[in-house]
Amino acid sequence: MGHEWLPLQRSPDSTGEPPAVDFDSLGLGEPLLRAVADKGYRVPSPIQRDCIPAVLSGRDVMAAAQTGTGKTAGFTLPMLERLRHGPHARAGVVRALVLTPTRELAAQVGESVTAYGRYLDLRSDVVFGGVKVNPQISRLQRGTDVLVATPGRLMDLHQQKALRLDRVEILVLDEADRMLDMGFIRDIQKILALLPAKRQNLLFSATFNPSIRRLATGLLHNPLQLQASPENRTATTVEHILHPCDMGRKPDLLCHLIASNDWRQVLVFSRTKHGANRLAERLTQEGMAAAAIHGNKSQGARTRALAGFKSGELRVLVATDLAARGIDIHQLPHVVNLDLPNQAEDYVHRIGRTGRAGHNGHAVSLVAAEEHELLRAIEKMIGTALPRQEVPGFEPKVLSAPPLDLSGGRGRGGPPRTGSRRPSSSAPSGRRGGGGGRSEAGRPESGRRPQRRG
Repeated sequence: MGHEWLPLQRSPDSTGEPPAVDFDSLGLGEPLLRAVADKGYRVPSPIQRDCIPAVLSGRDVMAAAQTGTGKTAGFTLPMLERLRHGPHARAGVVRALVLTPTRELAAQVGESVTAYGRYLDLRSDVVFGGVKVNPQISRLQRGTDVLVATPGRLMDLHQQKALRLDRVEILVLDEADRMLDMGFIRDIQKILALLPAKRQNLLFSATFNPSIRRLATGLLHNPLQLQASPENRTATTVEHILHPCDMGRKPDLLCHLIASNDWRQVLVFSRTKHGANRLAERLTQEGMAAAAIHGNKSQGARTRALAGFKSGELRVLVATDLAARGIDIHQLPHVVNLDLPNQAEDYVHRIGRTGRAGHNGHAVSLVAAEEHELLRAIEKMIGTALPRQEVPGFEPKVLSAPPLDLSGGRGRGGPPRTGSRRPSSSAPSGRRGGGGGRSEAGRPESGRRPQRRG
């Protein structure tokens, strides 16, 4: 594939003056416009306004789009418009392939395809790991116009000859940066080798880091580059606050904040799977209905927890970074970082769950002395200092401590110094704070490749 780069087009943010357009002017047919109207949308987001005409024209697109910008509709709508004018998929054939890093995101994209394609005579399906493969094989035998898949399960299905990829007309890599982070690059390369040379390619990523540009160079031909908002910047609709707190008192402070402010729907990020479990148990004991989702949870448990959180049955959802990708909750009011993320970029991904589509959001970070290096990296990346506010009764006693050892050890400088004998809920007993337990982004489990979930 060629790789002639075009100038990066930056879509205006909420303070700009984008052209006055509506969905009717973007080139979509009546069935899709009716489906968009059914969902209550009238004016396209900036990424939709730029992306839809480009995809309809057949262009390859490389878009830097954070969660909450409307990117899913940005590629789903024009993809369906193009497919509806062609012949139906034959037995075993896939016409459009959407690859996503996680099961939750695959399910979310699949729901969008179904909703927007409700008035079209097109077949769509979603396949991912964690569930029985035989029903998926049976469904795919008749052919699929749009298949949303995680890389691992897609490769399994291809090896079982359940589908053909040599007739794919459109390929979408959604959250490509996360797929690379999760170790899917080999599967992606194998999948690309199975696709026809002539096809349309759409790549979406939160950032255009060097690894993404290398992938795009071999994938995209003369791509249009779009950027929905400045790279590694946070939404202007999100209010940020930092509460200094000793590591061992974070669970106490979180319970206090939720109860005293009467927060009803809170997404909490834990660095480790063990920490997520322990915190969910603690919150439930405190009378706050909570559940944890992470890579060790069965697909059924993750689906039930997410459904309960969306419906309001659960007040708090505790998630690790990888499990939270793809969580799409309308008007989610509160996101809390119990532990700061290992990678500064993940701060943007996390708080992108709130303040979406112009609504106000609230992002809270509980920060211990051991996390000051992580905090500096985040503030450098987003270009501003997070406002600090001590909570009476929870003022930190430890003002300086060795940085966390994110490889799973105890950090440089000896034993933990948390200012409290109680272990943090973000770690199993006997390990310190957020550094305890096995991080989902850490070593592979049971000798497998890192984070191949699909």
